[in-house]
Amino acid sequence: MNIEKPWGERDVGKYIGINLRQFRANKGISIDVLAKQIGVSKLTLLNIERGEANPTLSVIWKIANGLKIPITALLSIESDVSISRKKDGMKLISSNDVFVAEPLFRSHGLIELYRGYLQPRGEYLSEAHQPGVMEFVTVMSGQLTVEVDGEAHHLDDYDSIRFKGDRPHKYANPSSSLTMLHFVISYNNL
Repeated sequence: MNIEKPWGERDVGKYIGINLRQFRANKGISIDVLAKQIGVSKLTLLNIERGEANPTLSVIWKIANGLKIPITALLSIESDVSISRKKDGMKLISSNDVFVAEPLFRSHGLIELYRGYLQPRGEYLSEAHQPGVMEFVTVMSGQLTVEVDGEAHHLDDYDSIRFKGDRPHKYANPSSSLTMLHFVISYNNL
């Protein structure tokens, strides 16, 4: 996934870089150690820290998992009051353009909230999150099939599913209409 941003490409990369550097320093992890731990090159991490890279969602997940933080901690800046407006939100777009996830607010360590869109007949394979992560997904409109551990679960409007997100899982839209979703990712079990 690539990041589409309301503030401009440089600003998003800058925020991710600042946050990555701060979390890495606070945990006392060198860039070399983090690169080896998460399987991302040192050069890529250096470019991200400098705000010179637009990392994919896969790389952001690897960094967050390696640092044991929610991904929204890398994407956001602090604020006492936040409003998430669709027209202004950051968009994380899958490499094949079929799935869009919009982080709604910065996490405070326990949960992340997202709005999601899955194109007609689209499929998105999500990598495993940190051990202990739970996902809660509600279909706001359309249809969704969620595959976890080889078992498919079909959902319609306003149906919800909860599952362990610490394993690969797949989202599929079996319909000819856009599917709109709300996600909650919980870190309570970490």
